[in-house]
Amino acid sequence: MISLTDNAVSAVKNALSQASGAPTGLRIMVEAGGCAGFKYMILLESTQRRGDLVIEQDGVRLFVEGRSQSLVSGLRIDFVTALNNSGFVFENPNAASKCACGKSFG
Repeated sequence: MISLTDNAVSAVKNALSQASGAPTGLRIMVEAGGCAGFKYMILLESTQRRGDLVIEQDGVRLFVEGRSQSLVSGLRIDFVTALNNSGFVFENPNAASKCACGKSFG
């Protein structure tokens, strides 16, 4: 199961309300890459694909890509606003290591 903090829920709802094309949720995927081996990919999405796990939390729909499900099980997503930048922060219990920026894990 993936969980979103209140800040992440607000950020996703804000992005969905401002997006063109009427997306209905957030797609979460993991791809090879980044400095630690895997990187998170987050996209606004309007369609459930075959193999997706669909999770709804506080009015936000998450589409978890099939091949990524085992890598993100237990993932906690937060949204942090800082002086220099803002963005999603991932806390993944499956990560043996992660890069300094927190966007890549191994």
